[in-house]
Amino acid sequence: MSATPTFYILHGDDSISRDAALARMRKAMGEDGDLNRSEFDGTQTSAAEVLAAVKSLPFLAEKRLVIVKGLISFVSRKGAGKTGKAAADRLIAELPSLPAFARLALVENELLSEKNRLLKAARTMENGYIKGFKKPQRLASWIKQRAQNEYDAEISAAAASAIAMLVNDDVLRADNELHKLVCYVDGERAISEDDVAALTPYVPEANIFEMVDALAIGDGSRALELIHQSLHQNPGDAGFGLFGMIVRQFRLLSMTRDHLDRGGGAAGQAIGQAIDAHAFVAGKLATQARRFNALQLDAILKRLQRYDQDMKTGRIEPRLALELLVTSLARA
Repeated sequence: MSATPTFYILHGDDSISRDAALARMRKAMGEDGDLNRSEFDGTQTSAAEVLAAVKSLPFLAEKRLVIVKGLISFVSRKGAGKTGKAAADRLIAELPSLPAFARLALVENELLSEKNRLLKAARTMENGYIKGFKKPQRLASWIKQRAQNEYDAEISAAAASAIAMLVNDDVLRADNELHKLVCYVDGERAISEDDVAALTPYVPEANIFEMVDALAIGDGSRALELIHQSLHQNPGDAGFGLFGMIVRQFRLLSMTRDHLDRGGGAAGQAIGQAIDAHAFVAGKLATQARRFNALQLDAILKRLQRYDQDMKTGRIEPRLALELLVTSLARA
């Protein structure tokens, strides 16, 4: 590889790290960078246009930056046909001879296959820089590191896990939620799980866990309070959505109870793999499942099924069904 690459391939689904690398390239262009920077949508432009742009002499500067998003995947996709092949061939032929002032950034939102013909060819070129940005496998750990390194903030393990569960492994959403929480605590203390519940859509999930805890100890009034709180926070939900969350919770509890009764591992990760749930959620389920036996959970699921049928046939309103459900379970 030459001392200064003239083309870059930045690909992968870790959009935070990938876009940060791209931002550094923009910053390196200096104050007059806008005069010598072009950006293209790779699905709407041709390889010829891109190459012409990056070969144009920079205006009163030493470098010209051209950013193209999605070009490689577009010309390599199934159905690209002869046009796609011709575009890939042209890029493969001309990338090695880009002028020294060129800075061509080919950006892809997903990891490219190692079998991708253009990627394989680019790896043999001395003037290129290629980096894959893979979404972290353990998002909660990434969130803790991100809080410390990027925001100089502290976050508890439970809070980081709660965010990871909330965003369903979406790195960009995780960073957005983390940024809100960092601003919320404003350096006064570490971010806690209570902060996550107070500031994010995690509240309904948290309420369901707390409601089941209340039912387990027979505290019907607290369970009803949480039901009404969830409905108030989601005025568009007539009750069907919340009922569905409760059904899901007891199904997961039943699966967790069965897993434990069969001698399965009690750790959150082991339970999560067994029932296909996030490890953080699985850890909480393990605690709750121990408060019920298999017969109790089976009876609860049958009762939920009856209420579900009554709601769908119009025999009972969803909100009334939820209140009757809580009342009956608290007495069980």
